[in-house]
Amino acid sequence: MIPFNKPYLHGKELVYIAQAVTTGKISGDGVFTKKCHDFFEQRYGFKKVLMTTSCTDALEMAAILLDIQIGDEVIAPSYTFVSTVNAFALRGAKIVFADSLPDHPNIDPVNIARLITSKTKAIVVVHYAGVACDMDTIMAIANQNNIPVVEDAAQAIDSYYKGKPLGSIGTFGTFSFHETKNIISGEGGLLAINDEKYIHRAEIIREKGTNRSSFFRGEVAKYGWVDIGSSFLPSDIIAAYLFAQLENIDKIQTRRNAIWQRYYDKLSIVLANTGIELPIVADYSTNNAHMFYLVCENLEQRTALIQHLKDNCVHAVFHYLSLHSSEFYQDKHAGDALPKSDHFTDTLVRLPLFYELTDEQVDHICLQIKQFVESK
Repeated sequence: MIPFNKPYLHGKELVYIAQAVTTGKISGDGVFTKKCHDFFEQRYGFKKVLMTTSCTDALEMAAILLDIQIGDEVIAPSYTFVSTVNAFALRGAKIVFADSLPDHPNIDPVNIARLITSKTKAIVVVHYAGVACDMDTIMAIANQNNIPVVEDAAQAIDSYYKGKPLGSIGTFGTFSFHETKNIISGEGGLLAINDEKYIHRAEIIREKGTNRSSFFRGEVAKYGWVDIGSSFLPSDIIAAYLFAQLENIDKIQTRRNAIWQRYYDKLSIVLANTGIELPIVADYSTNNAHMFYLVCENLEQRTALIQHLKDNCVHAVFHYLSLHSSEFYQDKHAGDALPKSDHFTDTLVRLPLFYELTDEQVDHICLQIKQFVESK
């Protein structure tokens, strides 16, 4: 069976973990955490970054920093992972779901504009498959209404919008290093802070509500409880693993892009005039090859395709279920139909894509898809 995902181990991950252990400090903000922070700030120009235990935690920090309160409204796409909105629901916010674009799972800016009210306190966008949302339009809407934007860039490391790194455009950017992502540490995340006024408080929130970071810099004589917060910082062992991956980001990205392009070149021929659609990358976005997906014509076709691939030793999977119709939120949703989100819920299928996927395996997968469409 060709797996859907296989975590990539370059080799230095274990070496750096051993080095972290020998330093005598394997809790948060050790040597390798600082190396990771420096990498992101220098390569992508983020004003400040803070490693977290997950992208979920980075989103929760963003919700606290924006002082989201009970009754506030937060606009977000329905076609996303639950963490995107759960971070704000935990603060008591009402999630106002927006639909996807007609040809891409990303949030539709037209939907955002019509959903804004006097209670809207944040707009959360998700760069699905590492492909940028229409950030000029979204930021214009946000700035006109003085609403901060949070970029859920969990899938979008090393991807750009008109030359700007994703995660650097809104007030905050959040990233994931889960084992299914391009660059991994098993679990792990990052908060990118693009507005300097939030930096000091972010450090406090991340350190359980204390000014411990200021203390270790010698800025205060002692540290104590000064705000709400939680334990959001990861072990330096996680950072050690991540730094080894970051050192090889260009190598990893080159191979992933080659796999993505091989899929596209072969399937653009196989799927011509079949009704099954290939992924779209907007002109304003780069492609970080996080994911290769197809959009089937309907749920029945997708179910049959996944089963056909499974029968021929390929593990392909569907993706998100529309959150506005989830068991938890369907009674809270205002009731607006979100047909594009529901369409992707029923029709999108993801193909295997990982660093060690061989050209021969890609060719096998494409052949099986060809046989599937020819049999119908």
